[in-house]
Amino acid sequence: MRRFGTLLLRPEIVFLILAIGLGLAAAAAYWASRATVLTVAVAREAGTEPAVIQAYADALAKRHKEIRLKILPFDDVRDSAEALGDGRADLAVVRPDVALPDNGLTLAILRDQAMIIASPEASGITAFPDLDRKRLAILAHRDADETLIRSMLAHYGLTLAGQDSTGPLPPGQVALVEVGEADLTAALTRKAVDAVVSVIAPTAPAAQRIVESVQAVSPTGKVAFVDVENADAIVARMPRLQMVSMPAETFGGRPKVPEADVHTVGASYRLMARASLSRPGAADVTQHLFELRSGMANATSAADYVQAPAYDSTAGATSARLPIHPGAVDYFEREQQSFVERYETWIYLVAFLGGGIGSGVAWVGQRLSRLRRERIEEATDRLLAIRQEAQDAPDPERLIMLAREIDDLAGDIARHALERPTEARTLSAAAIAIDAARSTIKRVIAAGRHGDDAPALAGQTVTAGPETA
Repeated sequence: MRRFGTLLLRPEIVFLILAIGLGLAAAAAYWASRATVLTVAVAREAGTEPAVIQAYADALAKRHKEIRLKILPFDDVRDSAEALGDGRADLAVVRPDVALPDNGLTLAILRDQAMIIASPEASGITAFPDLDRKRLAILAHRDADETLIRSMLAHYGLTLAGQDSTGPLPPGQVALVEVGEADLTAALTRKAVDAVVSVIAPTAPAAQRIVESVQAVSPTGKVAFVDVENADAIVARMPRLQMVSMPAETFGGRPKVPEADVHTVGASYRLMARASLSRPGAADVTQHLFELRSGMANATSAADYVQAPAYDSTAGATSARLPIHPGAVDYFEREQQSFVERYETWIYLVAFLGGGIGSGVAWVGQRLSRLRRERIEEATDRLLAIRQEAQDAPDPERLIMLAREIDDLAGDIARHALERPTEARTLSAAAIAIDAARSTIKRVIAAGRHGDDAPALAGQTVTAGPETA
């Protein structure tokens, strides 16, 4: 134990311990400050959403935020939703009416879409039953959009005809014809299609161009829109859809397009997070998305359509048909946790352990200091015992051995005093004991009690003294 204490208190050992402590502290600081990388699943055919997510990832990296995004591309929204559901992704762009993962909670709405069906006013197509045996132009034929159109047609007893259908359509069928945006006006003019359908944000520039193409074909310049009556009943039956209202003059004021509010249904592309993502993590993702939105809009105008999901209360947000992540609610209601609140458990634990470790270190220091003091005190006691033994020494050989032991003890005391701080009182007592022991041996020699061996013994003792002075 004494040897261990002496080794532990050597300067190089103390320096090594301090270096290790500083290294651990630096590692802990690096771990705490490093960015959290979250994987986000995005479908390539999701429209403008891939560009929005890429702009968000670039903005996070540029601003050196504590969140980073790793984009995981997929073919369609079903795959991206599945990636979130099976844990391959932390975030995902999801279209709930197509596929909704069991563990998905909403952070933000990237784009609200409405199903817009427009035709020249003379066509008289203003309701879903009017679509019977009609051909609808569709500009971007996405599986997700076709699923929504098929569901709405089925609600009114209509079905989609095959893609290769030609000639007149049988009753109860509607055909989808893929048409390029540049060819839309010509297709309407030659009656190749009767109307155009698009699942799109009404305020998007593409929606404006579509309506203008229809308006250019209409002799009166007016556009007829399919209005969905009792849209709330349809949403109640298909809860992953949502009601959408297009106010009058959404597409122009002279003439009014539309002339009155149009009610329809739609879907949304949502940024969802897995339910197990921490509240602080979800709050940070949501906060940065909205804080960086204006800068993201410089890279893609679709960032302007990002919005918060609507809800009436906190309870309503977390219990809605499409629940919102509690972390996102914390941001929307400005109830994000502070640094202390987030890590209070760790702070208390570190403080508790730090106090215990500090007390332990102090105890070890006191114990080692006591061991140093005891070592010198034991040497001092031995020196006093040598003094007494020298007075009664029976022969010169014994005195020689005692003189050498005095030298050894003096050397040990000197090394202790040089290597570690020692109380002055302890050192003074040790010095007095050394002088007393040597003085006793000299007096015994001077008294001549050892006959012819006295001169040799006197030389031995005198020689030993200066070496340890």
